[in-house]
Amino acid sequence: MKMRRAINILLFIFLLTVFFSQGFSQQSYKVAVINSQKTVEESAEGKRAYAQLKERNDKIKADIARLDDEIRNLETKYNTQRLTMSDDALIQLTSDLERKRTDRKRYEEDSARDFQRLQLNLTQKIREEVIPIINQVAKEKGFDMVLDVVASGVVYFNPAVDITNEVIRRYDASKAPKK
Repeated sequence: MKMRRAINILLFIFLLTVFFSQGFSQQSYKVAVINSQKTVEESAEGKRAYAQLKERNDKIKADIARLDDEIRNLETKYNTQRLTMSDDALIQLTSDLERKRTDRKRYEEDSARDFQRLQLNLTQKIREEVIPIINQVAKEKGFDMVLDVVASGVVYFNPAVDITNEVIRRYDASKAPKK
């Protein structure tokens, strides 16, 4: 992640150098910015994706809580009945308890990995769908370059060159059901 950010910053500096190395000639460049994170978070499609992720996360938490309850019940049974149980029953209970703990750990690891994959897929899908809209807005408004505020390391920009809200509006319109 740090390496990617460093590469983005170097790329940004390189692009600025190329623009300004033209010797401040008569030609000027129009640059716009977009906040890709805001586009994902505030678009209707992004809100649906976040709702899907929240639903998935809530299910995972509920499943883990259920597994924790099962483990606690087995631990309680072990602690209260171990002195009166036969050796075979004690071995079986210990085995069941270890199996439940292993199942819980595996479920938690698998769920975390699946959740991250789902999150990445949903976010990537939205970003891929937004790119043509960004290109269209940039062409219509005569921008030569569009920088992503999140990825480029932009420190300051005039809000007048921020096309994020326009892109969100058009993206939402493109996803609205056709009448």
